[in-house]
Amino acid sequence: MNHKYQTLFPFFGFVAGIMFTALIFISYKSESLSNNFYELPQRIKSIDLNKSFDFAGEPVPLNEDTKERLDRELSINAYWQSTTLIHLKMAHKFFPVIEKIFSENGIPDDFKYLAIAESGLRNVSSPASAKGYWQFMKPAATEMGLEISEEVDERMHIEKSTLAACKYIKQMYRRFGNWTNTAGAYNVGPTAFARTLEEQKESSYYDMNINEETSRYVFRIIAIKEIVKNPEDFGFYIEPNEKYSLHPNIKDIKVTETIESLSDFAHQNGTTYRLLKYYNPWLLKNRLTVAPAKEYIIKLPS
Repeated sequence: MNHKYQTLFPFFGFVAGIMFTALIFISYKSESLSNNFYELPQRIKSIDLNKSFDFAGEPVPLNEDTKERLDRELSINAYWQSTTLIHLKMAHKFFPVIEKIFSENGIPDDFKYLAIAESGLRNVSSPASAKGYWQFMKPAATEMGLEISEEVDERMHIEKSTLAACKYIKQMYRRFGNWTNTAGAYNVGPTAFARTLEEQKESSYYDMNINEETSRYVFRIIAIKEIVKNPEDFGFYIEPNEKYSLHPNIKDIKVTETIESLSDFAHQNGTTYRLLKYYNPWLLKNRLTVAPAKEYIIKLPS
């Protein structure tokens, strides 16, 4: 063999060894990176159900079925972070108003969470034309004494609609005998709720086989209640100044005559049309017609 090639062979072997080692290292790193590609900086934990739950003081009977239904709603609302965060902020704004009206009318405090389940404490409209904080359909709203016209929709008036909700809840409580059934009937409607109970020969919401939305409804309210009452247990931390609040200085203006322009009315009272509508979302137009012997209260920041 040529002496020249004898000298080169050890060199080629050395280079080949380095390349082989490098390939093994690259292969290992690629596999390592692949294994950690979906590693996210978070801990997702299941909700602990090892405690008793109730709605309006009425215990939730936990069995295989109800436990799964409750777990589903707790998990969804606990990990639906942005929406639940806003719910917590809105609750600080409106719950004091609702709590006062409920207390004065003998409605269990837990029904305030129904407003979050229904509307997120906002004046939303459903595809079925239910509106406002309590999602009243027009017939039920007018039956409970709310005014609905081209210019006014009191389903969007927090105090008046909450008072109407008290009347409606009491009416269904008298019919269905307990608060849990009342909440279920609030969602699906008293006629459909009564028919389902009769058809299935049941007496409790928890034993009904009903549409999915209503089947989830009371469990959703209970889940919202648990999170709102114990936000830090679910990882929600909100500083007092980050919560929403009603304006500390609101003046009530009694109106007994027609207002031709609410824009002018707002400016005459030192505010804007936008803020007038913000504090009075029940006013639908830029005009308010006031019938003889009728009066309205318009709230404005002082």
